[in-house]
Amino acid sequence: MNNENNGIRRRAVLGMMGGAGAALAAPGILTQTTAQGLDKVSYNTNWRAQAEHGGFCYAVANGIYKEHGIEADIRMGGPQLNMSQLLLGGAVDMIMSNSFEAISYAREKLPFLCVGSIFQKDPQVIICHPGVGLDKMENLKGKTILVGGTGRTSYWPYLKAKFGYAEEQARPYTFNIQPFVADKNLCQQGFLSSEPYAIEKEAGIKPVVHLIADHGFDNYNTTFNTSRKLVTQKKDVVQRFVDASIKGWAGYLKGGPGWEKANELIRKANPDMGADKLAHATKVMNERGIVQSGDALKLGIGAMTDERWKRFYDTMADAGAFPKGVDYSQAYSLDFVNKKVAL
Repeated sequence: MNNENNGIRRRAVLGMMGGAGAALAAPGILTQTTAQGLDKVSYNTNWRAQAEHGGFCYAVANGIYKEHGIEADIRMGGPQLNMSQLLLGGAVDMIMSNSFEAISYAREKLPFLCVGSIFQKDPQVIICHPGVGLDKMENLKGKTILVGGTGRTSYWPYLKAKFGYAEEQARPYTFNIQPFVADKNLCQQGFLSSEPYAIEKEAGIKPVVHLIADHGFDNYNTTFNTSRKLVTQKKDVVQRFVDASIKGWAGYLKGGPGWEKANELIRKANPDMGADKLAHATKVMNERGIVQSGDALKLGIGAMTDERWKRFYDTMADAGAFPKGVDYSQAYSLDFVNKKVAL
């Protein structure tokens, strides 16, 4: 990306910031009752309430935030909400995001950053039919793969560079599993706990599921993205919110009575999340090490490292997803994680 394009993009982002003040923040569907002496922190998730937000719900339902002096305002995302716009406009303290978004802050020299990552593995998957020779990522070369708009600018450049996929392989994904069900030679994107489960339950097909993170895609996901102003002026508050969230995730993944209390909040906020979906999502998150794997096994949930951020940036810049020369170190801070909380 040349300097002119950088300038255009920066002006667009800054323009978005200017209009974001009027944007309506999502209602706090998991908000605790206000209590005197608690520091309020608002955190917007990336979608409607689900098991992938379970640790935050667990920390609300089981009083962990209150124990850390925090009044947690956990807000749902959705198709009509732009999380980045809410953060940039000051309508919310933190958002759930990923490495891509954080590096975009550094690229545009915006005063925002990532301070922790709950998901060590991005849950993005490529789904294929069984029994047709597509059980290895290398074998997908030349096959049609349905890819969404966001995927075309995130994991797709990585897959092209890693496995030699061609741009013409990608076709639009419309978030409908029926084209996949009808064509055994078709592959599609998905979310680890969502589309594979729907395909098996609704179509009776147990698909081959390729977790892209297991093939070197190092994107951090379910992050704490926030402003430099907040981490400078209220560092202790940020630390307590991150610690309480980590403890919530440690508890949620273990199951038990606290897990049920958290799921009650999720179902109340999003009735589409039945008990079977929540149980399945929790199961696959544990089985595939979405939260507890890699650096998190020795540094604790939420872990991040300089080495991984460098590797991710270098890999994606080589793949053309980022321009060269970005000071990616400005995208994150390790001050709030790697403390072995709840390890």
